[in-house]
Amino acid sequence: MNWKLTADLLVIGAYFAAILGIGVYFSRKSGDVSEFTLGGRSIPWWAVLASILASEISAGTFFGTPGEGFHLRNFTYAQLLVGYIFARFVVSGVFIPAFYRHNVVSIYEFLETRFGPRTRRVASAVFLLTRALASGSRLWVPTVLIVIMWNLANPGQRLGAWDQFWLSGAALVVVSLLTAMYTAIGGIKAVIWTDVIQIVVLFGALGFSLWYLLGHIPGGWEGAKAFLTQPGDLQFLRVNGDSVEKAMAVAKEAGAAVPEFTFWERCRSVLESEYTIWAALFGSMFTTMATHGTDQDMVQRMLTAKNKRESARATILSGLADFPVVFAVLAIGILLSVYYQNVVTDPLLPRNAKGEPESSQIFPHFVLTVMPGGLRGLVVAGVLATTMGSLGTALNSLATSYCRDFHFRWFGTSEDEGARVTVIRKATVAFALVLIGIGLGTAYVKAHNPGLRIIPIILGSFGYTYGSLLGIFMVGLFTKTRGNERGNIMAMAAGFVVVAVLSDLHTGLVRLVWAGCPDLRPAWLPVVEFPWRILFGTVVTFLVAVCFRTPEEQMRRMAAV
Repeated sequence: MNWKLTADLLVIGAYFAAILGIGVYFSRKSGDVSEFTLGGRSIPWWAVLASILASEISAGTFFGTPGEGFHLRNFTYAQLLVGYIFARFVVSGVFIPAFYRHNVVSIYEFLETRFGPRTRRVASAVFLLTRALASGSRLWVPTVLIVIMWNLANPGQRLGAWDQFWLSGAALVVVSLLTAMYTAIGGIKAVIWTDVIQIVVLFGALGFSLWYLLGHIPGGWEGAKAFLTQPGDLQFLRVNGDSVEKAMAVAKEAGAAVPEFTFWERCRSVLESEYTIWAALFGSMFTTMATHGTDQDMVQRMLTAKNKRESARATILSGLADFPVVFAVLAIGILLSVYYQNVVTDPLLPRNAKGEPESSQIFPHFVLTVMPGGLRGLVVAGVLATTMGSLGTALNSLATSYCRDFHFRWFGTSEDEGARVTVIRKATVAFALVLIGIGLGTAYVKAHNPGLRIIPIILGSFGYTYGSLLGIFMVGLFTKTRGNERGNIMAMAAGFVVVAVLSDLHTGLVRLVWAGCPDLRPAWLPVVEFPWRILFGTVVTFLVAVCFRTPEEQMRRMAAV
């Protein structure tokens, strides 16, 4: 057997043994609901910070962001970080203190205190559905490694769409069941401490990749810049949208006068573009407030800190740490575009049906073909385990929300803490099966549509519903007399409908049944890209909800808490 492959297998085996060992170790310390779901609020802030980073630098980001750098050859994706950091200050200053003050386990318990039980149940149901779809769709990402490994080992027998689906599906099932095992055994503590290990491994992989690429491109970064001369290359701040940028580039290339654009044409172009400074300032800020302030998966990590100050420290510092990490990952993608297109010729480079390099598979290909044995195995294990970490928190938060917001209300609850934890563990396994089904469906779609990019799939799935969640939380946190049960549900529905129309979701759904369906969206209405969806959903939900007054009895109940 090849010694490099042997080293890889030994490292992968040792890594997963350690991960499962952590789960078994913490199983002895998760005998009650607080320990199992919140770690007894005893996790140090730096471990919470590492867990937040590990969630954000999931396998989807680890592979998808270099793919964005490779595809775009610039840093425009990093603009979104501007909104990330602003949102974290709001979450740390408003959301987290409220959750600690009300001593919640499921954050949707706050909505019941503020508005009533129906708002809590609807919000929790929205979270359960959206988180299941988002986390399930992520599961296929690390299985790209398995497909690439097969294609490298059998260069003359590249897998077809169905073969890719079956191979990636098998890997997906194995990873998911292993994750369900240690999450159900060890609870949130097992998830967080494995995240700490995973973030160290991934940082090492990013550091090696940058060092290798800069060392093998003649002239390093300055040498790479000599090949990055196309319009938009190395761009960071982008004011105009795609259509305006393209029209201006065409005019410049033809030596013609730059066309004039109306205010509406510029606004429409921005709304229909993924990465602009406006999306960074507004769209990204609302997206991060939603994902870090109203998503049980992320907030549950923050609530494991000892107090609100340590939670805020971990949250804000994780946002600052995102800057060098995202720039490094995008730089890797940009350097890979130079490395494979101008420095080396690799006949095994993954390509799509058009013969173009497959951006989502470039970095995995680099990991498997360039990194030395042992380190390569550690990175592969780290990527798979990061998926397990993200999946682990998702499973724990899904099970926690379901049991706290629904199961214990519908079926009663035992006073025995051990029995309650057993119910949550069973729910963890059940949600693992649900996510496996969603993951298999995503793997099927990706196998038959290889041109799909990772980041828009993952971030786009939140856009349809999280605006409704954030809008209701903002009414509850920023007002004292507005919002009630009936009005909140109407507002959340209105937010979803507006986003569905603006993203042309209704046309896409009809075309699943009738392929020849014409465009159901008015021609004057823009199709907004994923960074904007949560903003529109939030604004509509908030404006509708504040039209309804909170009942006096509910305000008195809230004041007494």
